[in-house]
Formats: sequence, structure tokens, C-alpha cells
Amino acid sequence: MADRPEIPHFPRTASVEAYGKGGFYFGDMSHVGSLLFLPDAVWGWDVTEPAQIDRYSLQRVFDNANAIETLIVGTGTDVWIAPRPLREQLRAVGIVLDTMQTGPAVRTYNIMIGERRRVAAALIAVP
Repeated sequence: MADRPEIPHFPRTASVEAYGKGGFYFGDMSHVGSLLFLPDAVWGWDVTEPAQIDRYSLQRVFDNANAIETLIVGTGTDVWIAPRPLREQLRAVGIVLDTMQTGPAVRTYNIMIGERRRVAAALIAVP
């Protein structure tokens, strides 16, 4: 994976207004590719399939664990069960992991931020 840029795509939390065609629309802007929605910023995410999801690809989530209670992972169009070591690593820093396809993940994330929950989302872009 490429080195992670140090400048966020969007400098605060945002709901997902639309998704599809390989990207997302949020905060009156669009992005092609996958994204990490964290409590303080939205970041580009260099993941295109669930097999790439690991501690390294989620490092920004681990770095912000004190602000996150739930991580929603949108797995594109695939159904994916996170490996036990990853679930345990997240649980060790107090984060509950919930994986689902990207469509349901977007809807769940939007509801949770609307409820002002401490949530993050790692969303794989869908066609």
C-alpha cells in the first residue's frame, strides 16, 4: 500500500450523502475510491477488497481509538468476516467491529453519527 498522506480529505466528520460509481459524495464534495470516516476527519483509504483490511490499513482507526467505540466496515459488494486477530486487536483498544456490505454500512454509519455516537467507518467503494 502507498504511504498514507498526512492531510485529510475533509477536516471533520461527515455523513455519506451518496455512494456508487467507484466513490462517495460527502460534505458537498466527491471522492473516487475508498474512504475512512473518522470522528475528526475523512481520509482516502487505499483498500479495494476485504482481503486488504488489516491492522496496517486501519492504522488511523487504531491511532484514534480513544474517540471511537464502533468501527463500521463496508466491504464493497462482498460479505466478509474479519479474522479473529483483527477483531481481538480492535477489542483490545475498546473498539467494536461490525462488518457488512458498503450499502448497509453507509446507512448504519449515517444513523449512528446522527445519534452522535462515537463511530468510524472504513468504506470500500462500489461500482
